[in-house]
Formats: sequence, C-alpha cells, structure tokens
Amino acid sequence: MRIVVLDGQVLNPGDNPWDDVAKLGEFTVHDRTPDDLTVERARDAEIIVTNKTPLAAATIGRLPKLRFITILATGHDVVDAEAARRRGIPVSNVPDYATDSVAQFVFALLLELCHHVGEHDRAVKDGEWSRAADFCFWKTPLVELCGKRMGIVGFGRIGRRVGELAHAFGMDVLASRGRRSEEPGYEPFGWRTVAEIFAESDVVTLHCPQTTGNTGMVNAGLLGMMKPGAFLINTARGGLVAEQDLADALNAGRIAGAAADVAASEPVPAGSPLLSARNCILTPHIAWAALAARRRLMEQTARNIAAFIAGNPVNVVN
Repeated sequence: MRIVVLDGQVLNPGDNPWDDVAKLGEFTVHDRTPDDLTVERARDAEIIVTNKTPLAAATIGRLPKLRFITILATGHDVVDAEAARRRGIPVSNVPDYATDSVAQFVFALLLELCHHVGEHDRAVKDGEWSRAADFCFWKTPLVELCGKRMGIVGFGRIGRRVGELAHAFGMDVLASRGRRSEEPGYEPFGWRTVAEIFAESDVVTLHCPQTTGNTGMVNAGLLGMMKPGAFLINTARGGLVAEQDLADALNAGRIAGAAADVAASEPVPAGSPLLSARNCILTPHIAWAALAARRRLMEQTARNIAAFIAGNPVNVVN
C-alpha cells in the first residue's frame, strides 16, 4: 500500500517520528506541498495523509489510485469529503488528540489577558521595578476570574474541558451548542443561545467548527452585545470572526481585549487589522501543538491507516 504524506513538517519537525505510519506500507513524506504539485506527488498514492494541503473535488478526481484519505487534524474542511464519498473513498480524521492541549492554551491566552505577564516581565527587565518608588507596580488592569462568567460557543470535547477548567477557577459557565447534550456535573451551569452568551459573559471562547452558515458570525452585531470589560478568545477557526469588526471593537474600547490562535487566512497576512488592534494577542495556530498531543495524533493516524488496510476504517467523517 503506497502512503504519501503531503505536509508532514508541523506534525514532525524532528521530535515525533513517522515509524508507526511508515511501517504500514511504501511510505513517502513531504514537508510541504504547494497546490500545483499535489497531483504530481499523490498520483500513485493509495493512501493520502494531509494536514492543511487541500484536496478539492477536482484534485481527487485526478487521483485514480486513491483509496483512503486521513487528515492530521480534527477539522476536515480541507478535504472535499463529499467528492471522496462519491468515489467510495473514506475520509478519516483524528477527533480527540488535542483536547487537553487546546483547553490549557485557552487559559494561557486568558491569563495573559488578565495579567499581561509578558509585558510586566519586560518592564522589570527594562529596569522599571528597580527605579520604582514603591515595592510593586502594574501597567495594566489585573483581572480576577473567580465569580466571572465564561461563555463557551461549541460544547464538544474541547468546550467541555474548557468548562471544567473555568469551573475550577471559580467561574460560572454558560454554553451554546446546536444540539444540547448532557449537562456537566458542576454548578453553576446554563445553556444559552449564542447571542445570550455574548451579552452575558465576561469571557467568550469559541469552540465550534466553521461552516458556510457561521463564517464571520462574530461580527459588529455580536461584538456590540458584549460587556465593555469582556474578553473574546478564538482557538477554533479564524473565519468565525469578522476580523475588521473585531479590530474596530478593540480600538474603540467596546470590548476589553481579545486573543486568537487562528486567523481567517493562515499564515496571517501582513495587512491583517488584528496585528495593530488594541489589546489583541495573536499566536501562530499552536494550541494543538504540544508534543504530547502531536504524539497522540501520530499514533491515531497510524491506527486510522491500519484499520483501513484491515477493512474496517474508523473515525470516518463522510
């Protein structure tokens, strides 16, 4: 079985070997694949492994030997899964490898918004504490989370884990989900609509998939419902947010701050309005990338391929 990895660099930059995948067939890995080389590199592949290299319907149609696609991620919008289904090609993802990593990163972003640890570290090292008249100083408001409301848009695996951590910080938890599931075992907790979450929460964090129906949903209207002291966090998909509207809200002081690990276009373009927005933290799509999470992703990818070869594909999204 010929296995081709189209973009393996971010999963294994040198610390996460491909051994478990490579032993399953004739194996080739490319660090990155530009769009114009996808067909050439995948022409003889029976199994394609992709992370962010797109596999559109037209591309899939030009790969007659292709039998299986597995995605190095939970989100699967990079592949035209319906086009693959019409060809009888199962598409699998890895649904539960980065839950703890992403939830932890949400709080890394939130705590930075609350305390601006990096800014205060730089101030101390620049000599401001040595020159200070008092035994302490702070350059930004310092925010305590206990007693505040965490609003979670999308209450799947990651959203639920974020809720557990928020509860541990003493926060009330509100959540929105298209199909409401079992309530968590802590209180206070409440279901809300998306609009109610934006209006009632002190922190709003996004954990829903991006679809054609919700692209750009976090726009001036929703942002205008937020409290002036509220924070927005996005570790889901950049396209959920109308970035110019968010920048405008931040620069006008209509909300207190935002943090995003994702952008509508990645890598973020030099002209993005968020790069110069007031109190906006941006990180380069790394919430998923802790080594422990990447190792789980590698292990499950190997299991996806082995299950397909055995005739029982798992984690199929189409």
